[in-house]
Amino acid sequence: MNRKLVASIQSLVLVLVLLAGCAGAQSTPEPTAPNDLLTKITARGTLVVATDPAYPPQSEFILGATRAAATRCAPSEYTADEFTGFDVETAVEIARRLGVEPCFVTPPWTQLTAGNWDDRWDISVGSMAVTPERMEGLFFTQPYYATPAALFVHESNTTFSQPSDLSGKRVGGCTDCTYEAYLEGTLVIPGTEIDFVIRDPLIIGYDVDLPALQDLALGDGVQLDGVLVAQPTGQQAIKDGLPLKQLGEAVFFEYLAAAVDKKSSQDPVAFVQRVSEIVQQMHRDGTLLKLSQQYYGEDFTTAASQFDVQALGQFP
Repeated sequence: MNRKLVASIQSLVLVLVLLAGCAGAQSTPEPTAPNDLLTKITARGTLVVATDPAYPPQSEFILGATRAAATRCAPSEYTADEFTGFDVETAVEIARRLGVEPCFVTPPWTQLTAGNWDDRWDISVGSMAVTPERMEGLFFTQPYYATPAALFVHESNTTFSQPSDLSGKRVGGCTDCTYEAYLEGTLVIPGTEIDFVIRDPLIIGYDVDLPALQDLALGDGVQLDGVLVAQPTGQQAIKDGLPLKQLGEAVFFEYLAAAVDKKSSQDPVAFVQRVSEIVQQMHRDGTLLKLSQQYYGEDFTTAASQFDVQALGQFP
Protein backbone atom coordinates (compact mmCIF):
# COMPACT_ATOMS: atom_id res chain seq x y z
CA MET A 1 0.00 0.00 0.00
CA ASN A 2 1.18 3.51 -0.74
CA ARG A 3 2.81 5.01 2.35
CA LYS A 4 1.22 8.40 1.70
CA LEU A 5 -2.21 6.77 1.50
CA VAL A 6 -1.62 4.92 4.78
CA ALA A 7 -0.56 8.14 6.49
CA SER A 8 -3.66 9.92 5.19
CA ILE A 9 -5.94 7.15 6.45
CA GLN A 10 -4.27 7.22 9.87
CA SER A 11 -4.68 11.01 10.08
CA LEU A 12 -8.36 10.71 9.15
CA VAL A 13 -8.94 8.06 11.81
CA LEU A 14 -7.26 10.27 14.44
CA VAL A 15 -9.49 13.22 13.51
CA LEU A 16 -12.61 11.06 13.74
CA VAL A 17 -11.56 9.77 17.16
CA LEU A 18 -11.00 13.30 18.45
CA LEU A 19 -14.35 14.46 17.08
CA ALA A 20 -16.09 11.53 18.70
CA GLY A 21 -14.38 12.36 21.98
CA CYS A 22 -15.55 15.97 21.78
CA ALA A 23 -19.11 14.86 20.99
CA GLY A 24 -19.03 12.50 23.95
CA ALA A 25 -17.83 15.26 26.26
CA GLN A 26 -20.60 17.57 25.06
CA SER A 27 -23.26 14.94 25.68
CA THR A 28 -22.26 14.64 29.37
CA PRO A 29 -22.91 18.06 30.97
CA GLU A 30 -21.20 19.16 34.15
CA PRO A 31 -23.25 18.40 37.27
CA THR A 32 -24.94 21.44 38.83
CA ALA A 33 -25.52 22.19 42.51
CA PRO A 34 -29.09 21.64 43.78
CA ASN A 35 -31.07 24.88 43.57
CA ASP A 36 -32.92 24.67 46.87
CA LEU A 37 -32.72 26.82 50.00
CA LEU A 38 -32.31 23.96 52.46
CA THR A 39 -29.19 22.72 50.66
CA LYS A 40 -27.75 26.25 50.55
CA ILE A 41 -28.29 26.81 54.28
CA THR A 42 -26.80 23.45 55.21
CA ALA A 43 -23.74 24.03 53.01
CA ARG A 44 -23.25 27.56 54.32
CA GLY A 45 -23.55 26.44 57.94
CA THR A 46 -25.70 29.38 59.08
CA LEU A 47 -29.40 30.19 59.31
CA VAL A 48 -30.03 33.92 58.84
CA VAL A 49 -33.08 34.81 60.95
CA ALA A 50 -35.02 38.07 60.80
CA THR A 51 -36.52 39.21 64.10
CA ASP A 52 -37.30 42.35 66.12
CA PRO A 53 -34.60 43.97 68.30
CA ALA A 54 -37.12 45.50 70.74
CA TYR A 55 -40.14 43.24 71.19
CA PRO A 56 -39.88 41.70 74.67
CA PRO A 57 -40.53 39.03 75.78
CA GLN A 58 -40.49 37.65 72.22
CA SER A 59 -37.18 39.14 71.09
CA GLU A 60 -34.83 41.75 72.46
CA PHE A 61 -31.30 42.92 71.78
CA ILE A 62 -29.09 42.58 74.86
CA LEU A 63 -27.32 45.89 75.45
CA GLY A 64 -23.64 45.40 76.10
CA ALA A 65 -23.72 41.75 75.06
CA THR A 66 -20.51 40.20 73.79
CA ARG A 67 -20.55 38.83 70.27
CA ALA A 68 -19.68 35.16 70.04
CA ALA A 69 -15.97 34.86 69.27
CA ALA A 70 -16.08 31.74 67.12
CA THR A 71 -18.90 32.44 64.70
CA ARG A 72 -19.77 31.98 61.04
CA CYS A 73 -22.16 34.94 61.17
CA ALA A 74 -21.29 37.82 58.85
CA PRO A 75 -20.11 41.10 60.43
CA SER A 76 -23.51 42.65 59.62
CA GLU A 77 -25.33 39.84 61.48
CA TYR A 78 -25.81 39.36 65.23
CA THR A 79 -24.94 36.15 67.02
CA ALA A 80 -27.32 34.32 69.34
CA ASP A 81 -25.36 35.62 72.35
CA GLU A 82 -26.60 39.13 71.56
CA PHE A 83 -30.36 38.41 71.67
CA THR A 84 -32.87 36.97 74.11
CA GLY A 85 -36.56 36.10 74.07
CA PHE A 86 -39.09 33.42 73.16
CA ASP A 87 -38.80 33.95 69.39
CA VAL A 88 -35.01 33.99 69.66
CA GLU A 89 -34.83 30.75 71.66
CA THR A 90 -37.20 29.13 69.17
CA ALA A 91 -35.00 30.19 66.24
CA VAL A 92 -31.85 28.99 68.01
CA GLU A 93 -33.40 25.55 68.53
CA ILE A 94 -34.58 25.34 64.91
CA ALA A 95 -31.03 26.13 63.77
CA ARG A 96 -29.56 23.55 66.15
CA ARG A 97 -31.81 20.83 64.74
CA LEU A 98 -30.85 21.87 61.22
CA GLY A 99 -27.21 21.50 62.25
CA VAL A 100 -26.28 25.14 61.57
CA GLU A 101 -25.51 28.34 63.50
CA PRO A 102 -28.26 30.98 63.94
CA CYS A 103 -27.43 34.53 62.87
CA PHE A 104 -29.86 37.42 63.38
CA VAL A 105 -30.82 40.52 61.38
CA THR A 106 -33.44 43.17 62.17
CA PRO A 107 -35.21 44.49 59.05
CA PRO A 108 -38.36 46.63 59.34
CA TRP A 109 -41.60 44.74 59.95
CA THR A 110 -43.20 45.95 56.73
CA GLN A 111 -40.33 44.43 54.71
CA LEU A 112 -40.89 41.09 56.41
CA THR A 113 -44.62 40.93 55.79
CA ALA A 114 -44.34 42.10 52.17
CA GLY A 115 -42.06 39.26 50.98
CA ASN A 116 -39.57 39.84 48.13
CA TRP A 117 -36.65 39.64 50.57
CA ASP A 118 -34.04 39.45 47.80
CA ASP A 119 -32.20 36.64 49.68
CA ARG A 120 -31.07 39.00 52.46
CA TRP A 121 -32.24 36.55 55.14
CA ASP A 122 -33.58 33.00 55.13
CA ILE A 123 -36.49 33.02 57.54
CA SER A 124 -38.55 35.24 59.84
CA VAL A 125 -39.04 33.95 63.38
CA GLY A 126 -40.76 37.03 64.73
CA SER A 127 -44.27 36.20 65.97
CA MET A 128 -45.86 36.65 62.54
CA ALA A 129 -49.52 35.69 62.41
CA VAL A 130 -50.72 33.51 59.55
CA THR A 131 -53.14 35.49 57.34
CA PRO A 132 -54.36 35.05 53.73
CA GLU A 133 -52.84 38.41 52.72
CA ARG A 134 -49.37 37.42 53.92
CA MET A 135 -49.66 34.03 52.27
CA GLU A 136 -49.61 35.80 48.90
CA GLY A 137 -45.88 36.45 49.33
CA LEU A 138 -44.81 34.08 52.09
CA PHE A 139 -44.83 30.41 53.02
CA PHE A 140 -45.68 29.62 56.66
CA THR A 141 -44.47 26.75 58.79
CA GLN A 142 -46.40 24.93 61.49
CA PRO A 143 -47.25 27.65 64.06
CA TYR A 144 -45.00 27.51 67.12
CA TYR A 145 -47.39 29.35 69.44
CA ALA A 146 -50.73 31.18 69.58
CA THR A 147 -51.45 34.36 71.51
CA PRO A 148 -54.44 36.44 72.53
CA ALA A 149 -54.65 40.05 71.36
CA ALA A 150 -55.87 42.46 74.01
CA LEU A 151 -56.56 46.15 74.55
CA PHE A 152 -54.64 48.22 77.06
CA VAL A 153 -55.45 51.61 78.56
CA HIS A 154 -53.73 53.91 81.03
CA GLU A 155 -53.90 52.61 84.59
CA SER A 156 -55.69 55.79 85.75
CA ASN A 157 -58.50 55.38 83.21
CA THR A 158 -61.99 55.03 84.67
CA THR A 159 -63.96 55.82 81.51
CA PHE A 160 -63.70 52.47 79.74
CA SER A 161 -64.78 49.16 81.22
CA GLN A 162 -64.79 46.87 78.16
CA PRO A 163 -63.20 46.78 74.69
CA SER A 164 -66.32 48.01 72.89
CA ASP A 165 -66.05 51.27 74.85
CA LEU A 166 -63.13 52.21 72.58
CA SER A 167 -65.43 52.47 69.55
CA GLY A 168 -64.79 55.84 67.91
CA LYS A 169 -61.76 56.47 70.15
CA ARG A 170 -58.05 56.86 69.37
CA VAL A 171 -56.55 53.38 69.34
CA GLY A 172 -52.92 52.63 68.54
CA GLY A 173 -51.81 49.54 66.67
CA CYS A 174 -48.93 48.15 64.65
CA THR A 175 -49.16 49.12 60.97
CA ASP A 176 -49.50 46.13 58.62
CA CYS A 177 -50.15 43.93 61.66
CA THR A 178 -53.20 41.89 62.57
CA TYR A 179 -54.04 44.56 65.16
CA GLU A 180 -54.51 47.27 62.53
CA ALA A 181 -56.58 44.87 60.39
CA TYR A 182 -58.77 44.04 63.39
CA LEU A 183 -59.41 47.72 64.08
CA GLU A 184 -60.27 48.18 60.39
CA GLY A 185 -62.70 45.26 60.60
CA THR A 186 -60.92 43.34 57.83
CA LEU A 187 -58.88 40.75 59.73
CA VAL A 188 -59.07 37.12 58.57
CA ILE A 189 -57.19 34.35 60.43
CA PRO A 190 -57.48 30.78 59.11
CA GLY A 191 -59.30 28.51 61.54
CA THR A 192 -60.59 31.40 63.68
CA GLU A 193 -63.89 33.29 63.89
CA ILE A 194 -63.47 36.96 64.79
CA ASP A 195 -65.95 39.24 66.52
CA PHE A 196 -65.22 42.90 65.76
CA VAL A 197 -66.41 44.57 68.95
CA ILE A 198 -64.76 47.96 68.32
CA ARG A 199 -66.56 50.11 65.77
CA ASP A 200 -64.98 52.90 63.72
CA PRO A 201 -61.97 53.72 65.92
CA LEU A 202 -59.49 56.44 64.93
CA ILE A 203 -56.51 54.19 64.17
CA ILE A 204 -53.06 55.54 65.05
CA GLY A 205 -50.44 53.42 63.27
CA TYR A 206 -46.99 52.53 64.63
CA ASP A 207 -44.11 50.64 63.03
CA VAL A 208 -43.77 48.43 66.13
CA ASP A 209 -45.75 47.94 69.34
CA LEU A 210 -43.55 49.38 72.08
CA PRO A 211 -43.72 53.07 70.99
CA ALA A 212 -47.53 52.81 70.98
CA LEU A 213 -47.53 51.53 74.57
CA GLN A 214 -45.05 54.24 75.56
CA ASP A 215 -47.32 56.93 74.08
CA LEU A 216 -50.29 55.45 75.94
CA ALA A 217 -48.27 55.62 79.16
CA LEU A 218 -47.85 59.40 78.82
CA GLY A 219 -51.25 59.89 80.39
CA ASP A 220 -54.93 59.06 80.16
CA GLY A 221 -56.07 60.36 76.78
CA VAL A 222 -53.00 62.52 76.16
CA GLN A 223 -52.18 60.92 72.78
CA LEU A 224 -54.10 57.64 72.79
CA ASP A 225 -57.16 56.20 74.46
CA GLY A 226 -55.97 52.62 74.06
CA VAL A 227 -53.60 50.24 72.29
CA LEU A 228 -54.34 46.86 70.74
CA VAL A 229 -51.39 44.50 71.08
CA ALA A 230 -50.42 40.91 71.87
CA GLN A 231 -51.42 40.28 75.47
CA PRO A 232 -47.92 39.10 76.50
CA THR A 233 -46.37 42.27 75.08
CA GLY A 234 -48.77 44.51 77.00
CA GLN A 235 -48.26 42.53 80.20
CA GLN A 236 -44.48 42.72 79.78
CA ALA A 237 -44.70 46.50 79.39
CA ILE A 238 -46.56 46.66 82.70
CA LYS A 239 -43.88 44.50 84.35
CA ASP A 240 -41.28 46.90 82.96
CA GLY A 241 -42.99 49.80 84.73
CA LEU A 242 -45.38 51.39 82.24
CA PRO A 243 -48.58 52.61 83.99
CA LEU A 244 -51.04 50.54 81.97
CA LYS A 245 -53.77 47.96 82.51
CA GLN A 246 -55.59 45.45 80.33
CA LEU A 247 -59.13 46.34 79.30
CA GLY A 248 -61.40 43.31 79.54
CA GLU A 249 -60.75 39.96 77.88
CA ALA A 250 -58.81 39.19 74.72
CA VAL A 251 -60.60 40.23 71.52
CA PHE A 252 -59.11 37.57 69.23
CA PHE A 253 -56.47 34.82 69.08
CA GLU A 254 -53.84 34.40 66.38
CA TYR A 255 -51.43 31.65 65.29
CA LEU A 256 -47.77 32.68 65.04
CA ALA A 257 -45.41 30.87 62.66
CA ALA A 258 -42.05 31.14 60.98
CA ALA A 259 -42.24 32.63 57.47
CA VAL A 260 -40.17 32.17 54.30
CA ASP A 261 -40.10 34.26 51.14
CA LYS A 262 -41.87 32.57 48.21
CA LYS A 263 -39.61 34.44 45.77
CA SER A 264 -36.31 33.18 47.16
CA SER A 265 -33.84 32.57 44.33
CA GLN A 266 -33.46 29.04 45.74
CA ASP A 267 -36.52 26.78 45.87
CA PRO A 268 -37.80 27.21 49.48
CA VAL A 269 -40.36 24.38 49.64
CA ALA A 270 -38.10 21.66 51.12
CA PHE A 271 -36.80 24.17 53.68
CA VAL A 272 -40.30 25.21 54.76
CA GLN A 273 -41.35 21.59 55.09
CA ARG A 274 -38.23 20.71 57.11
CA VAL A 275 -38.75 23.62 59.52
CA SER A 276 -42.40 22.58 59.93
CA GLU A 277 -41.21 19.10 60.86
CA ILE A 278 -38.80 20.57 63.41
CA VAL A 279 -41.51 22.77 64.96
CA GLN A 280 -43.82 19.76 65.22
CA GLN A 281 -41.01 17.83 66.94
CA MET A 282 -40.55 20.73 69.36
CA HIS A 283 -44.25 20.59 70.18
CA ARG A 284 -44.17 16.83 70.73
CA ASP A 285 -41.07 16.76 72.93
CA GLY A 286 -42.21 19.69 75.09
CA THR A 287 -39.48 22.14 74.05
CA LEU A 288 -41.91 24.89 73.02
CA LEU A 289 -44.12 24.38 76.08
CA LYS A 290 -41.07 24.77 78.31
CA LEU A 291 -40.04 27.98 76.53
CA SER A 292 -43.60 29.35 76.79
CA GLN A 293 -43.67 28.72 80.52
CA GLN A 294 -40.23 30.28 80.87
CA TYR A 295 -41.07 33.51 79.07
CA TYR A 296 -44.84 33.86 79.65
CA GLY A 297 -45.59 31.78 82.71
CA GLU A 298 -48.30 29.88 80.83
CA ASP A 299 -48.95 27.60 77.87
CA PHE A 300 -49.32 29.44 74.57
CA THR A 301 -48.23 26.45 72.50
CA THR A 302 -50.79 23.62 72.70
CA ALA A 303 -53.34 25.32 70.44
CA ALA A 304 -50.59 25.99 67.87
CA SER A 305 -49.59 22.32 67.87
CA GLN A 306 -53.13 21.40 66.80
CA PHE A 307 -53.24 23.85 63.88
CA ASP A 308 -53.58 22.03 60.55
CA VAL A 309 -50.90 23.70 58.44
CA GLN A 310 -51.67 21.36 55.52
CA ALA A 311 -55.15 22.88 55.30
CA LEU A 312 -53.55 26.13 54.14
CA GLY A 313 -52.86 24.47 50.80
CA GLN A 314 -49.56 26.28 50.29
CA PHE A 315 -47.91 23.68 48.05
CA PRO A 316 -49.17 22.00 44.85
